Amino acid sequence: MAVRPNIKIKKRELVDAPGIFKHLIAGKREWLSKSLTLVESTKTEHRKIAKELVQLATPFSRKSIRIGITGVPGVGKSTFIESFGLHAISKGKKVCVLAIDPSSEISKGSLLGDKTRMDHLSAHSDAYIRPSPTSGALGGVARATRESVLLCEAAGYDLILIETVGVGQSETKVHSMVDVFLMLLLSNAGDEIQGIKRGIMEMADILVVNKADGNNSQNAKVAANQLQQALHYFPLGKSGWTSTVDTMSALNNEGIDKIWTKCNQYIEHIKLNNFFEQNRKLQAVNWFKQSLSEQLTQRIEQNDSFKKKLAETEKLVENGKLDPFIAADLLTDFYFK
Repeated sequence: MAVRPNIKIKKRELVDAPGIFKHLIAGKREWLSKSLTLVESTKTEHRKIAKELVQLATPFSRKSIRIGITGVPGVGKSTFIESFGLHAISKGKKVCVLAIDPSSEISKGSLLGDKTRMDHLSAHSDAYIRPSPTSGALGGVARATRESVLLCEAAGYDLILIETVGVGQSETKVHSMVDVFLMLLLSNAGDEIQGIKRGIMEMADILVVNKADGNNSQNAKVAANQLQQALHYFPLGKSGWTSTVDTMSALNNEGIDKIWTKCNQYIEHIKLNNFFEQNRKLQAVNWFKQSLSEQLTQRIEQNDSFKKKLAETEKLVENGKLDPFIAADLLTDFYFK
């Protein structure tokens, strides 16, 4: 059965972090689900335990391979992940999928709800799928995705697949937490390359034209050749890897082994030139800076006198009596004076 994304944490189940971690590191899926619910929660008592859990999990991180998968809606991300995940399991891997579902801007809940995807993969004992709403997070990545990665690694999963929303948002956040960034494309890309900005393609380590099957097979090959020619105009990335464009049919499970080999070749390449370790270190520092910024913002916004001043300043800006940039400076001076 697929893992349900929103397991409720009852008060009587709230034990200390070491107690939860003991079950987590033993690979008990139910406790992994509860741990992920804790890191996604905004409740104070849950956040406290979650922070301790993440700290306990940190020494067990860096032992998996993290792959980010992006592409526009309809490109076949879920079908690809299922085929790729099952192939990885056949190679002896334990696979965790963090599937980021779009969120309602009103309720912040997942638009896909508990709809089960990747039926065959989710039924496998060596796979764990966690749908999670974005809750408005920039880049189509749930707020607690990074913490979730650490907990999944501690639970024994050695391949983490992160599926992004792929709705035209900046995908830089998922790129900043993975080792491999894989982009799926369609054969009918057109001049705009189906709405994907050049910057996203420049970030991609591996590009794949999906749905290369049936009458679309030839179109996929043509699109792959066109995209390959376009890549010649892109600068070589920091990893020193030269990207190529492959074709595949995730639906028919054709070309999966080729993409699996390409991912492994890329990982081998960046480990040999030390980019793998350097990139992980840089990601950790960026994560720290982002977390610091978010926590400082939360602390400031929770200050009563600041909230009152903020409301007053917003009115002045709204009525055109104060320039937004000057207002920001004045509010910053007010808090730190």
